[in-house]
Amino acid sequence: MFVRRIWCLWPVFILFVAVQAFGKIDGDMKKSFSVGKGGTLTLETDIGSIEVKTNNSDQVEVGIDFKSSNSKKLQSFFDDFNVEFRQDGKDVNVKAEYTRDMWNFWDSIAKNIQVRFYVTVPNKYNLDLSTAGGSVSVSELEGQVEASTSGGSLNFGSIRGPITGKTSGGSVSVESCDGRVDVKTSGGSIRLGKVMGNIYARTSGGGIHVDEVKGSIDVATSGGPVSAMISEQPVEDCKFQTSGGGITVTLAENIKFDVDAKTSGGGIKTDHPISLQGEISSNVLRGKVNGGGPLMYLRTSGGSIYLKMKE
Repeated sequence: MFVRRIWCLWPVFILFVAVQAFGKIDGDMKKSFSVGKGGTLTLETDIGSIEVKTNNSDQVEVGIDFKSSNSKKLQSFFDDFNVEFRQDGKDVNVKAEYTRDMWNFWDSIAKNIQVRFYVTVPNKYNLDLSTAGGSVSVSELEGQVEASTSGGSLNFGSIRGPITGKTSGGSVSVESCDGRVDVKTSGGSIRLGKVMGNIYARTSGGGIHVDEVKGSIDVATSGGPVSAMISEQPVEDCKFQTSGGGITVTLAENIKFDVDAKTSGGGIKTDHPISLQGEISSNVLRGKVNGGGPLMYLRTSGGSIYLKMKE
C-alpha cells in the first residue's frame, strides 16, 4: 500500500489525510473546491506536467495522476512528495513539494515516475501555474494566465485575457488571445495565432510565427526565421530581430509606418510603396509608408527581409 501525505489548510483548521494509491504501480488523487467565478488558482509544483480545462460550473477540481514502471521507486517517491491545498474565498492554492534533494529525484527516480496534474476550473477564472519538471497546457479560458516551467512546452488554447509564459526547455503555442501576450523560451519555437493585443516574444532556440496581431509587436530570436501579419494600425513601434533566419512581415495596405530595415545575410524586398530616406542599398531600407507612423524596426544577420502586402 502506498501512502501519501497531503495537507489541506483551511482558514479555521488543519486537516491531515492519508490517501491510498490504487493499484501497484499507478496512483491517483483528487480534490474539489466550491469557489465561484473570478477567483485564482495558484499551482506550484516541483515535479509534473499541468493540464487545465474549463467547464460552466463553480468548482475547481484538482487531480494528480502518478504512473511508474517500478513500484519500489513509486513508494519511495510518495514518501517524499507532499501536497498542500488551501482555499481562501474564491481562490485555491496548491503546492506540491519533493522534500528530498531534487538531484536525488532527477538522478534516480525521475525516469521511473510520471506525474500529471489535471485541473478543471470555471470558464471565468485566473491561473498562476508553475512547474519545474513538465509541460503546461491550458484550454479555452476567460481570465489572466501566468505559466512557467523549467522543463517542458507551454500550450494555450483560446484565452480571453492576458498571457504571460516562460519556459527554459520547450516550445510555446497560443491558439488565440484577446489580450497581451508576453512569452519567453530558451529552447524552442514560438507560434501565436490571432492576438488582439500587444505581443512580446523571445526565444534562443527556434523560429517565431504570428498568424495575426492587432496591436504592436516586439519579437526576437537567435535561432530561426520570423514571420507575422499586422492587420490593423499599430500605435507603438514594432520590432523584429533574428540572428538565424529571414523576416517576413505582412501588413494591411493602409497601415502607416516608418521603415528601418537592415540585413547582413540577404536582400530586402517590399510590396509597399516607400518614400526612401538616406542612401539606397541592397541590404538597408529606410523610409516612410503612407506618410509614416510608428517605427517598423527589422534586423537580421541570417536571411532576407520581406515587407509583404496583405491580400
